[in-house]
Amino acid sequence: MSTIGGAMVGTRASGEGNLSSHRDAQAATVEHITCAHCTLPVPSGLIEPEKEHQFCCHGCSAAYEIIHGCGLERFYALHEATDGPVRAARGTGRRYAEFDDPTFETLYVRSASPGTAMVEFFLEGVHCAACVWLVERLPRVLPGVLEARLDLRRALVMVTWDPSRVALSRIGRTLDSLGYPPHVARERAQRDLRRSEDRRTLIRIGLAGACAGNVMLLAFALYSGLFDTMEPEYLRLFRWVSMFLSVVAVLGPGWVFTRGAIASLRARTVHLDVPIALGLLAGLAWGVYSTIRGVGEVYFDSLSVLVFVLLVGRWVQQRQQRSASDAVELLYALTPSRARLWSAASDDESPGTGIEVPIEAVSAGQIIQVLAGETFPADGVVTRGQSTIDQALLTGESRPVSVARGDSVAAGAVNVGAEVLVRVDATGEATRVGKLMKLVQDASQRRSPIVILADRIAGVFVVCMIALALTTVLLWMPGGLLGKGGGERGLGLAIEHAAALLVVTCPCALGLATPLAMSVAIGRAARRGMLLKGGEPLQLLTKPGLILLDKTGTITRGTTVMHAWHGAPWARDLVAALEAESNHPVARAIVRGLDATPHTPHAPHTHAPTEVEFASSGGRAMVNNRRVVVGSVGYVTSQCGPSPAWAVAIEREATAQAQTPVLVAIDGTIEAVITLGDPIRDDSGSAIDALRARGWRVGILSGDHPDVVASVATRLGITPDLAIGGCDPETKLAIVRSHMERGPVVMVGDGVNDSAALAAATVGIAVHGGAEASLVAADVYLGTPGLWPILDLLDASRRTMRVIYRNLTFSLMYNIGAASFAMAGLITPLIAAILMPASSLTVLASSVRVRTFARTRPSGDTP
Repeated sequence: MSTIGGAMVGTRASGEGNLSSHRDAQAATVEHITCAHCTLPVPSGLIEPEKEHQFCCHGCSAAYEIIHGCGLERFYALHEATDGPVRAARGTGRRYAEFDDPTFETLYVRSASPGTAMVEFFLEGVHCAACVWLVERLPRVLPGVLEARLDLRRALVMVTWDPSRVALSRIGRTLDSLGYPPHVARERAQRDLRRSEDRRTLIRIGLAGACAGNVMLLAFALYSGLFDTMEPEYLRLFRWVSMFLSVVAVLGPGWVFTRGAIASLRARTVHLDVPIALGLLAGLAWGVYSTIRGVGEVYFDSLSVLVFVLLVGRWVQQRQQRSASDAVELLYALTPSRARLWSAASDDESPGTGIEVPIEAVSAGQIIQVLAGETFPADGVVTRGQSTIDQALLTGESRPVSVARGDSVAAGAVNVGAEVLVRVDATGEATRVGKLMKLVQDASQRRSPIVILADRIAGVFVVCMIALALTTVLLWMPGGLLGKGGGERGLGLAIEHAAALLVVTCPCALGLATPLAMSVAIGRAARRGMLLKGGEPLQLLTKPGLILLDKTGTITRGTTVMHAWHGAPWARDLVAALEAESNHPVARAIVRGLDATPHTPHAPHTHAPTEVEFASSGGRAMVNNRRVVVGSVGYVTSQCGPSPAWAVAIEREATAQAQTPVLVAIDGTIEAVITLGDPIRDDSGSAIDALRARGWRVGILSGDHPDVVASVATRLGITPDLAIGGCDPETKLAIVRSHMERGPVVMVGDGVNDSAALAAATVGIAVHGGAEASLVAADVYLGTPGLWPILDLLDASRRTMRVIYRNLTFSLMYNIGAASFAMAGLITPLIAAILMPASSLTVLASSVRVRTFARTRPSGDTP
């Protein structure tokens, strides 16, 4: 190992070489140089021997210069400590001119204070604490920026700046150069409302916590007085102060439960707020009554702590329930906030220019210009030009498709070929991607079986508890079956026993039986790289049904790779030189494939290509004074004549194996065939067999070409009727809904095109490396690649449900026994106050002690 200009250099073979002989025909080995910013290998075409530092892309070079120029080198140490090596800074190179448009300012910029402005952006690429540290150092990087605050969970940054010193477009370019391209955060009014609600909730939690802490301190003094005589005036003081704090807790922060119970009764429905509110108010009323009389027990400590714990649980629940709104915002961030409006109002060949404007300033019928490498900002129809577009965001198609005049394009697709003009049909929420997110939001708001079951239990529980409390009063009041004494004393005794019943049967243990087990399981799942949005998936995954797997990125690796080179070895360097000039996904795959294998001895030194021309299906150039043409079969044969017999045989074999053939022609003669494809993951076959063994049926639901899907299904033993290709997002949604009529359906995917189906399925599972919108639409996110984590999740679901059933059984037995003793007068309010948290602690111990998540992957399999 050695270093050149600060970059790590190693060898790919056992021998050693040097940078100057990297492409030398006589070199036996090839140097391997890593990027000074992200440590990824530097492509041979980007190596500059005269430079001190080497970079794998221009984005890393720009980020490195900014970070070191501003003295922020600590970023690398922080990143290494928290998330490993730095990721490549994939900047877009955009100018962000639309950020300075008056329309943009009116819609998204607000005044922070006199002379300052504030805006919010979603950032791509933020994923760890080091990213937060770097983004929040933006004022050091760019004078005029006053503050940058980043919410890592939502990738949302709030920037405050002085418009007289720096333009917002420059702030956008700086963030882009650091590797965090910004996208405007829409839905500001809704976000402000949610922020206000969060603030009120946190104030309630803080007030309830303060009350609970102080009441607990007073309770220690009161309990100590049971073992030693406490002076009456101190006893009264402590009881009255505890009463005051508990009244504040129950009627202040805890009033949300009473308000929910009242709303439930008005709607003639019953949920857990009703028994919780009834237990809190009954306990408070009896405590106040006993304090005023100066006789009897009080248990304000249990009430105040219960309010605090319940509010914290509700806060966590609310945070989880906001995933649907986050999904909409994140997907809007995936579509551009600006468009390049064409000055010519027709689709003829008249000259014109593209003027960057906010997407909100574009209306249907206008013409926009979309350059190569840009994302389409709106739905429309191509009016001029032809290109290749990557529709993986919407359709999941792993291969780019060609478009020409008259073809429709959708917002979110990437133009990877050449410049085109598009007549706009729809923007914003009216686009296909906007409608898709509406489907996601609607499906995410459906009621889960666990919530429905809890409401039913609560309804029966409330009726039974009230009936038992009334029965207790009738039994113990003067003249009743168990009544003793008469007058006020007898009525007070009856009320005391009824209050003890209401307190001891407060549905804490019953209400916590499921959430506690779920919370413990969710926490353990998170430590194993599985993120569950609530406990519902754990319940729903216990019943076998149909699992539909997206192909690209789920069964396969989701990246195009070069499988093999067939033909003249000496042409490899010529092809690498040409393809290094293109950003097309196929070109990048070819460069990676050629760069990953040793160069051929005796190959001449290659010079930079000249006369480079790229079309939607291939490219050509002069390299070493030889005409090199690389592209699809149709593109190359149209320029160089039919393929020879040996090449035709390779083309047919590649197609049968779901691979794509790429022809290489040198000076008009086809000299080689490159086969490309998306390889199946190593563990897919064994994982699918294991799913079948657990009673699940397995199918494929993919946007990729039906022939490719059929080939993959055959290799994995999946029946043809369950291997469906060529599906757009709406078709996937319809198929999932049709299968759900016959039983539970689990959808597994990783793309935005899967998000509606993920949200609508019985359980949606987003896999490692998926698009952000699919992650927030799904019920489960698996951070480990491959299909075996699904098996871990299924087994953990069964173990978790066993714990829940045990907890529910204990809770019901406890409530039945406690209610019986309370009605018999064997439980006083003080004992009830002790038993109420004790039952919850028992449920907690039961939930914690069981290992719900354990590895099931065979040792021989790899992800």
